[in-house]
Amino acid sequence: MYTNKFFIWVAFMGFFFSCSEHDEVETIPVKFPGVDPELREYFQRFEDEAAARGLPVDLTVSAITGTILKIDGEHVLGRCSFPRAQPNQVIIDQSFWMLGTDLFREFVVFHELGHCYLFRPHLEDRLSNGACASIMRSGNGPCLDNYSQRTRRFYIDELLDHQPGVLSASR
Repeated sequence: MYTNKFFIWVAFMGFFFSCSEHDEVETIPVKFPGVDPELREYFQRFEDEAAARGLPVDLTVSAITGTILKIDGEHVLGRCSFPRAQPNQVIIDQSFWMLGTDLFREFVVFHELGHCYLFRPHLEDRLSNGACASIMRSGNGPCLDNYSQRTRRFYIDELLDHQPGVLSASR
């Protein structure tokens, strides 16, 4: 009889303590809380590339959000709404995202962060070989895209080191 009471008491105490405040689940904060999980890697890359160039970039503090949605409009792969109704919102076209390569996804996300974070406008300049001089080209100009593993550093340097109105021919 005492054995049964003892087991009932142990079971009750186990249940009681299993529901105590001490067992709260610790949550790990998300670095980019307003950013679609698929875009977070590219937001991190942007911060990492800036840091490698000595530039302090914190997209979380800037409250830039990122979403993958269907964008209406021909040849529109991404948008940055600044300073419209929803400022600092990067939107990447869903159809593009499903088909785009990792490098091309990076190109588009970095371009949109160029607008939303760096406040860069489009730049239609061309290099002597006809290639676009900037990742910030609109896509409507006469230059040819040339973003590749070989040219990636050049374009990211230009994006992050750009001084308005200055384009170095030596790049």
